[in-house]
Amino acid sequence: MQEYKFLQKQSEKLSRKYPRKYLAIVGAKVAAVSSSSHEAFKKAKEKFPDKKIHISYMPTDEEMIILL
Repeated sequence: MQEYKFLQKQSEKLSRKYPRKYLAIVGAKVAAVSSSSHEAFKKAKEKFPDKKIHISYMPTDEEMIILL
């Protein structure tokens, strides 16, 4: 739940900083960033082996328009 609140508050900033990247979120923290969801998960799991990892894709502005 904390991950979702973090993403809601930070989504615009994170999308600008990490366009077309997958973010591994742990709590209210970006634990890893990669072009691959699998790689982001793997990196985060190495840092936080006992924590729940949430993966989220950060779209570009153009991708957001298409989704809407």
